[in-house]
Amino acid sequence: MTATTWSQTDLLRELSPVVEENLNRHIGVAKTWYPHDFIPWSDGRNFDGLMGGDPWSPDDAPISEVARSALIVNLLTEDNLPSYHHEIALIFGRDDAWGEWVHRWTAEEGRHGIAMRDYMLVKRMVDPNALEDFRMTHMSQGYESAHSGELLHSLAYVSFQELATRVSHRNTGRFTADPMADQLLQRIAADENLHMIFYRNLMGAALQLDPSQSVQAIRDVVLNFAMPGTDIPGFQRKAVEMAVAGIYDLRQHRDDVVAPVLRFWKVWDLENLSAEGEQARMELADFMSGLDTKASRFEDKRDTLAARMNL
Repeated sequence: MTATTWSQTDLLRELSPVVEENLNRHIGVAKTWYPHDFIPWSDGRNFDGLMGGDPWSPDDAPISEVARSALIVNLLTEDNLPSYHHEIALIFGRDDAWGEWVHRWTAEEGRHGIAMRDYMLVKRMVDPNALEDFRMTHMSQGYESAHSGELLHSLAYVSFQELATRVSHRNTGRFTADPMADQLLQRIAADENLHMIFYRNLMGAALQLDPSQSVQAIRDVVLNFAMPGTDIPGFQRKAVEMAVAGIYDLRQHRDDVVAPVLRFWKVWDLENLSAEGEQARMELADFMSGLDTKASRFEDKRDTLAARMNL
């Protein structure tokens, strides 16, 4: 069988042993943790409304508005888990190791939203009414990836997306200047890193089976990458605030997310690519060069943008 004849069904079957191997590896290294252990419950107090407590005020938590925005974006991104589960279950299926991974991943991701919401509400970091309104709006829109139903594109996307989420969580924790929030987000970031490794290894195996088709999928994903929370209310301004603050910006996206994964896959060293595969690799190289230029320009303008946005 030549590399160009692999169908999605063939790839799912051939990658099954790799899924099982990496699932076993993941279970062996993943650490069990409990969301309630990270929540300072005794710091909490009732909100107004049915409990007759105190209405929320921005003065309740000594964090910056950009830290608050980052927490909201990160939490709402985690909240859409039912849609993400639906997406990967449709692609990977529920049989054998593929199905075991889908459910394991979903269970681990579910802890993130639970822990973040509890922490943010106990510490009164966000307006609880606005947060719930945001959640309803975001989840009511659902989520469908730009490459829905496509195995190679999906493996490439989640490899980058899980790492991007790790970076965002990790930097958000530092930016809150809240030691316990930082510790919680470190714990969540560690999960995201293990998820990235799982998907990255699967895509690495797919590159060995069908390098040309895989490189084309990687090219498509990198050139059109967008985080799953782009339809969060006010996302664009929040994303700019986060970039200006250095929580997640173009430089980090290029140097800390995309470039390391491409190096791991040895994309630049692949041999025997088809004409289409070689063209995709050239387009990928051109894009990475352009992204480097854009990142440098953004860094040069950061101070001006920060002053304009009162950050």
